[in-house]
Amino acid sequence: MADTTTQTGTVEHIDPQSLVIEANVRPSAPLTAAFVQSVRENGVLTPVLARRDEQGNVLVRAGQRRTLAAREAAVTTIPVYIVDADEATAERIIQQMVENDQREALTDGARAAAFQQLAFEGMSVTAIAKRTGTKLKEVKTALVVAENATAASAIHEHLLTLDQAAVLIEFDDDAEARAQLIDVATHDPAQFAHAAQRARDDRARAKVKADTEADLTARGFEILDRDRGYYETDYTRLSELVTAEGEQATVEHIENAEGRAAFVRVYITGNADVTYYLRDPKAAGFRKATGSGSTSGPMTDEQKAERRTLIANNKAWASAEVVRREWITTLLSRKTLPKDAAAVIATGLTLHRQAVSLATRDGNTLAHELLSIERGGYWEADKLAAVVEQTPAKAQHVALAVVLGAVENVTSKQTWRHPSPTDRAYFTQLAAWGYGLSEVEQIVTTVTDAATSDYAEDYDGGDEE
Repeated sequence: MADTTTQTGTVEHIDPQSLVIEANVRPSAPLTAAFVQSVRENGVLTPVLARRDEQGNVLVRAGQRRTLAAREAAVTTIPVYIVDADEATAERIIQQMVENDQREALTDGARAAAFQQLAFEGMSVTAIAKRTGTKLKEVKTALVVAENATAASAIHEHLLTLDQAAVLIEFDDDAEARAQLIDVATHDPAQFAHAAQRARDDRARAKVKADTEADLTARGFEILDRDRGYYETDYTRLSELVTAEGEQATVEHIENAEGRAAFVRVYITGNADVTYYLRDPKAAGFRKATGSGSTSGPMTDEQKAERRTLIANNKAWASAEVVRREWITTLLSRKTLPKDAAAVIATGLTLHRQAVSLATRDGNTLAHELLSIERGGYWEADKLAAVVEQTPAKAQHVALAVVLGAVENVTSKQTWRHPSPTDRAYFTQLAAWGYGLSEVEQIVTTVTDAATSDYAEDYDGGDEE
């Protein structure tokens, strides 16, 4: 057997149609449209490895995908590195394995930097995408990342993906949020989308809270750092007070009162709720209403901890809902649905029949949203049937959207508190399709009814922050 460890050869430019492909360790050489287009645009840049047999045929040993793509792209010649080798099976397999194993794909950081250099050279985004066989959106994202110092540094230092680095740009002014997102990306990347959405929602609620507090401060209210219980005496809730004439005290009554204060909470919906207080009601001319107040004492530490968990999980659920529905929208936009889509549709029409019936009666607005179709008016017929009529190949997509939209329509924060068998089946199916369940969604698939917390009944934190 020839010693190929130090062999040298020659490079020849040969018509790929005339090449013979040897048996390969790869059982198949799948070609993508992007790869073929890249070869059509740029040719084969790296020579394929080949040998010449006794009859003069050139046999490709490594580079079958490049050869097949060149044929499909109608490239006239490709570079071929021809070495002196025989047909020994062991040597062929070793060379093919080494040739594949030694490849190392560019990191997203390196790709972003390369795209930036091409842009500096005057290439347009469209030209870069075409010449490199990259999606236009990916090139645009890469350039945005490369031009942001924080994101560009993070993508190289922590080997983030382009999409992850792009999210960091949203939090340019929040070092703590960026650090948390980087930690999730590097240690638990499946949870990154959920962490990012929670950070967005937290930021939005924080802005509402800050804006509301700024308005109250401008009106002379002291801002309290926490809500006061009925058993506390340093401040008295406005709802417990009446005027000297016995009229229920309102915000208008205390706009100019000394010692006026307020506590602001923000609900998951983004709405602010203000609880008003007076530090010394008597001095301000108010008195407590008869029968106001509560005899119950403060919550225990255990009750407080349970309440904090409830509120945190309610927030997490709202954020996860955004991520989950975006993921489903992407799933339904694919040309090919999961292989078991038909079975899931059938199961949905039986196991989830009540949810489907309810949603269908109301026009299944969510199904339209998941398919990115604008819903008509209440009295208008839904537009789902029109999609099937215009594009029959989309019938299964529409049917699946109807089922998924219906089930999503009946999910809420109660789902994680009291998951039913149908809830578990639904979220288990999403996970099987590749959706990364958030921690609060994992409760639905792992916790039994008996194990769900009773505090959800006793301490309903609602949507509060």
